[in-house]
Amino acid sequence: MDVSTREQWMEIVDQTISAQPRVARQILAMVKGLSDITDGFSVDQLQHALQTATRAELDGADEEVIVASLLHDVGKLISVANHPKIAAEILRPYVRHEVFCMVALHQDFQGRYYYEHLGMDPNLRDQHRDEPWYELAERFADRWDQKAFDPDFPAQTLEHFEPMVNHVFARAKSI
Repeated sequence: MDVSTREQWMEIVDQTISAQPRVARQILAMVKGLSDITDGFSVDQLQHALQTATRAELDGADEEVIVASLLHDVGKLISVANHPKIAAEILRPYVRHEVFCMVALHQDFQGRYYYEHLGMDPNLRDQHRDEPWYELAERFADRWDQKAFDPDFPAQTLEHFEPMVNHVFARAKSI
């Protein structure tokens, strides 16, 4: 790298930009991989993701929020314990800050429904109450995510969400 020229770097940038569609393809493949993870839930994590995104869409969420809802647990492919931050970092360059925070901290909001069973504080979300993204994270947790384990819920297909994923991942907003 220390001997590369400006022209070489401009070529690298041009090729990187033209290859950007592969990001959405890889993201969709990762989401499909969630079908291998159930971990005791009544539906696999792909169905959970589809239900969460469908609920967000039916509730009038915008495209970034719908895509983030679809991807919120994709980090479970790597680490269940750290999955919110993994998913949020994948999304960070492509979504606005409040959507990043919704995903990064969704476990604090979800804890209301089960942390007491694990000897943890179920009110961890309260520490974020003054944040501008609090209401979005609360809406995500309470209306979409925690309800998305219903084997009979008529969720949209992954193909339905594919154009949204392609659009959101078409170009990074930040690096």
